[in-house]
Amino acid sequence: MGGLGSGRQYGGRCTDDCQTLDVRQWQRKGLLVAGTVFSTTWSNGAAIRAVVEADRVRLVYSVREYGGDWEPLDYAVILQTTACHYGGVRHWFTCPAVRCGKRVAVLYQGGKYFACRNCYRLAYRSQRDTQSDRLIHKADKLRDKLGWEPGILNGNGDKPKGMHWKTFRQLQAEHDRLADAGVAMAMRRFKCVL
Repeated sequence: MGGLGSGRQYGGRCTDDCQTLDVRQWQRKGLLVAGTVFSTTWSNGAAIRAVVEADRVRLVYSVREYGGDWEPLDYAVILQTTACHYGGVRHWFTCPAVRCGKRVAVLYQGGKYFACRNCYRLAYRSQRDTQSDRLIHKADKLRDKLGWEPGILNGNGDKPKGMHWKTFRQLQAEHDRLADAGVAMAMRRFKCVL
């Protein structure tokens, strides 16, 4: 089992680091009708224009790599549909990368063109978490449930109004166990000595 290349197979970049196009959002907004033209703008000011045709979407935008000149791009992404159990259809992108063609809901701009996360070897942020990170995230979820200030280093808060004392004590004990274990693992990972 295991071996070279098994396990966490993707490099350092995550899906959160890229601009995305989500066909599900476009379908919910009713934009996937032939003849529709619309634009999408991200928080960094980048914009893309989409032109919907019968079985494809043309993406029109400009990119600049490594501070060079702006290069205009205009290419088609084929749309696929699958039937839903209670009627209607669900739309999908066909990854436009050479030799891919996977049916995906989200395309990522990990380079000049949009492609699926496998083509750009992108991982989800949670795939980068260590075991100590997971324990600390669980402890933070309990802090939220208890109405405490986020962050395990902020100390414990008071019992929320309306919560039974038994429930509060159980949640507090579980929080303390998770936080202590997460911090201990992190300290071992960074070779800290108490």
